[in-house]
Formats: sequence, structure tokens, C-alpha cells
Amino acid sequence: MRLIPLAAALLLIAAPLARADEIGRVGVDWVGNDVVIEAIRDPDVPGVTCHLAYFSRSVLDRLSQGNWFEDPSNSAIQCARTGPIDASGLDPDSDGEDVFSEGRSLVFKSLRVRRIWDAQNRVLVYLAHASQISEGSAKMSMATVPLAEGDIAP
Repeated sequence: MRLIPLAAALLLIAAPLARADEIGRVGVDWVGNDVVIEAIRDPDVPGVTCHLAYFSRSVLDRLSQGNWFEDPSNSAIQCARTGPIDASGLDPDSDGEDVFSEGRSLVFKSLRVRRIWDAQNRVLVYLAHASQISEGSAKMSMATVPLAEGDIAP
């Protein structure tokens, strides 16, 4: 067993991440599969809310496909200014921080949102992507929130 992935997993468990509030659910077929839409307020940057959409498989779909414990990695994200932005608590030299994580399988796969500060352009970048222990996924979505003159930057 490699210690680096284990240590990273333990840090994610300990890190305070945003809570998602389900704001909508759209049925997409007759077997009960849905697209779920959640609102995620950035816990470290007041004034930014992201809306994350992802596919949720129904019990009938799980029975017919034979894969009980996993949802697809597909997701979409859009972030918006929902108030005055204060990003002063961010570390401008970091490679970003996880804002949100939600399990997409029984153990090994999660859907994550990571925030990255683009200091040169004064933009917060939010990346939604799947994370797996053994192999990554190329499925991702990205949104940006530009900071205005009155906003507080790191």
C-alpha cells in the first residue's frame, strides 16, 4: 500500500468541505435516472456559490447494468457571485483547495470541486472532476468567477 494516497485520503476526511444543498432533480428516462442539481457555497470565499449537476442512477438502472455501487463521473458546474466576495483567506501560492467532495461509488470514487486562484487575472477557477484511487477520469467541467475592484483578494 502506498502511503501518499492514504495520507491524502485522511487529509480530505479531516478538511472542512462545503455542504451541498439539493435544489433540483430532473428525471431523464423511464427507469428513474435523474440529473441532480446542488448548490455549494464556497466555505472559504463568502459571496461565491457554485451549482453542480450530476447523473444519479436509479435502482432499476443498477439492476439492469449489473453495477450496483457506482454512478457515472459526468458532471457540470457553474459558479456565480451571490454577494460581496472576500477571498483574503486563500493561500495565493497553493495549487488550489478542495471545496467539495461527494462519494460516487461505495468506496473508491468521488466527485470533487477544487478552487484555484488565478492571481494574474484576478479570477477564481472552480474545477469539477471525478477522483478515483486507481485511475483518474478525463471527465471534468470548469467555471470561473472574476473578482471586481471592490472585492478582497488574497
